[in-house]
Amino acid sequence: MAKVVIIGAGLTGLSAAYHLEKEGFFDYTLFEKEAIPGGLCRSVRKKGFTFDYTGHLLHSNNPTVLALLEKLSTAMPLVHAERHSHIYSYNTLTPYPYQQQLYGLPPHVIADCIEGFVSRTKNPNPRSFTAWVNAHFGSGFGTHFFFPYQQKLFAYELEKVTASWTGRFVPSTSLRKLITGAVSPLLSTNVGYNAQFIYPAAGGIDQLIAALTRELALPPLTHHTVHEIDIAQKKITFTNGKTESYQTLISTMPLNQLLATITNNGTPAIKRLKKAEHSLHCNSVINVNLGIARPVRPHTHWIYYPEKSYPFYRIGFPALLAPSMAPAGHSSLSIEISHYQSSHPTQPSGINHNQELIDSAVAHAKKLFQFTDDDILTHTVLHLPYAYVIYDQWRDKNLEGLLATLAQHDMYSIGRYGSWHYSSMQEAILAGAQVIHKALPSAQKQPHSYTPAVVLENNPKKESVLRYNKKQISMQ
Repeated sequence: MAKVVIIGAGLTGLSAAYHLEKEGFFDYTLFEKEAIPGGLCRSVRKKGFTFDYTGHLLHSNNPTVLALLEKLSTAMPLVHAERHSHIYSYNTLTPYPYQQQLYGLPPHVIADCIEGFVSRTKNPNPRSFTAWVNAHFGSGFGTHFFFPYQQKLFAYELEKVTASWTGRFVPSTSLRKLITGAVSPLLSTNVGYNAQFIYPAAGGIDQLIAALTRELALPPLTHHTVHEIDIAQKKITFTNGKTESYQTLISTMPLNQLLATITNNGTPAIKRLKKAEHSLHCNSVINVNLGIARPVRPHTHWIYYPEKSYPFYRIGFPALLAPSMAPAGHSSLSIEISHYQSSHPTQPSGINHNQELIDSAVAHAKKLFQFTDDDILTHTVLHLPYAYVIYDQWRDKNLEGLLATLAQHDMYSIGRYGSWHYSSMQEAILAGAQVIHKALPSAQKQPHSYTPAVVLENNPKKESVLRYNKKQISMQ
């Protein structure tokens, strides 16, 4: 039995383990269902190209995260870069964000956006995302960018999506910015939460996972998929037959999956948890990665595609994040297509339909960037069953109560899918750092039970902890 059990060795789970050890607490076990840690912070390598499971960039202004990155950077050099991203619509490439950079678009589009912004009706409490856009930006921006793009991104009925996710993710604008950005290109595109980013210089976001995993005295136990959680007895059963008891559970697995594994002990609160499982919605993403035998233009990190004529919502250029992502003189494309599955999105569905989307996406990319099949050296398709959480009214009303009920049973569901919210890599790291302040008190049943000296006694992880202590001493 471990006092603390962590489910999921993605960035959030690894962060929780790291910060537990930083507090001198080693009576924990970290389980991961895959063969390697990382979750969606993974990379694949083929024929000299490196592809991430879609774009994973670090944007940080937090001292805790920056301190961790500085520590990891000794073994993992980092690139600090300014974002270059664009929107392609009406056969025009404009800098991000659309609501500030209208220069070059057709005159009727610019007029619609400015007129809609000026005549918009203020709404202090818009319930839907569409109402929020109309209140903040006006109908012109909604028609020409926000509505088609978000419909494509979420692959879900837009009127059912609330605006509670927007926050810092959607930059604001003003009439002066609109007019200035319409008559000439703005000199600075340093706008938004992701205006600067950090990325491993060696290429591949999995380098961050590898560096963080190396810092742990207790490595994750892989090939452990949760089958059932007895919430009353505080016991986990895995599909491989192993069981593990706990005092405190930190889960980073998707919240709906977590709820599905909980056995019903008959209490009204647990019955409500079980019912909530089917009310949590998210979309899935198909990530088509191409290795190209020559450079492609334009020189930008990624491009958004709002128009229906393109099946993808975004194309990224990994080799521009770090040169090692592709062989010299080559380039790479990361094409993202979203789709929605009404059932649990644990496996790719609609294989024939997906192949049609993939084929269409590649055909459009070839036309846009003027390369042929002969130029494609490698073609890798990655499926992300869990991608963007759907913010609807049910989620906004009930999520906080769900997480609170779990916490009452010493279960803390955290991370992007654990807490069912749209977040960045910084927030994933912080979620793991912050949860230990909740997890440790409930796990400590005697004074100083979290110190290495006490944990070592009769602990099967004794050798790992001793190695960790030697490493710490040598570093001082």
